[in-house]
Amino acid sequence: MNAPYAEVIGDPIAHSKSPTIHRFWLERLGVCGDYRATRVSPADLPAYIAERRSDPDWRGANVTMPLKEQCLAHADEIGPCAGAIGAANVLVRRGASLVAENTDVDGVRAALAGRVPRQAHVVIVGAGGAARAALFFLKQPNVSRVAVLARDPGRAAALRAVSPPKDGLKLQFYGFDCTAEAMSGAHIAINASPLGSRGFSQMPPAVLRELSHLAHDATVFDMVYTPAETALLSFAKGLRLTAVDGLSMLIGQAAAAFEIFFGKAAPHEENEALRAVLAS
Repeated sequence: MNAPYAEVIGDPIAHSKSPTIHRFWLERLGVCGDYRATRVSPADLPAYIAERRSDPDWRGANVTMPLKEQCLAHADEIGPCAGAIGAANVLVRRGASLVAENTDVDGVRAALAGRVPRQAHVVIVGAGGAARAALFFLKQPNVSRVAVLARDPGRAAALRAVSPPKDGLKLQFYGFDCTAEAMSGAHIAINASPLGSRGFSQMPPAVLRELSHLAHDATVFDMVYTPAETALLSFAKGLRLTAVDGLSMLIGQAAAAFEIFFGKAAPHEENEALRAVLAS
């Protein structure tokens, strides 16, 4: 038997920093194993799953766009978090079963730790799998209102269907033409879309301008991590708002996945060294 390995799958995938993160931790902990990046399109996913099921060295995969929702249909079991969100970012072998999990929620929690005030009003840009993870995390007593900005009405409807509001949480949906209204007085703005990521469209200038409607001490969190400082974060800093980059979430979700794949806790004390590696 060869060394055990895990990987990240999606399309595109060449930009992924996940192999750097997991290999960094494997080396620091002295764990025998590897972590790879494999391009898998939606059409390729069934064949990929069938092939990996028969590979005894495969421990599982992180799942990124555009496969987070599709991969649920290929799992034998769906973890409670992935089931509630309706999307998974982890497939893991457990015995003879393939289990779908979601550690994106762990990533959002790591990025926003200590940054959610009481009676928080939050704006989420995007309505896909990442937005579902953010909304799942935000269903907590501190949050009173979540406004979702969505370009695609169909995706917004799907998000509404899988994420009914909890008691006391006001959930509203807006088009980009109502950005100012959605952001007015918000304590946290989250970009859960690929806008601003390398290879995708930029965040619309109109959305950037409306950041001025946020609370004066607001936090702007961009899930995009390539580039590390997006136009959204740069604009937020110009307004003297707190900016949280996508590496915070990436490392947070990866730490939870690493333990699932390799049975070892990620060395959190190495996070600053890891950030330096990712930034180089």
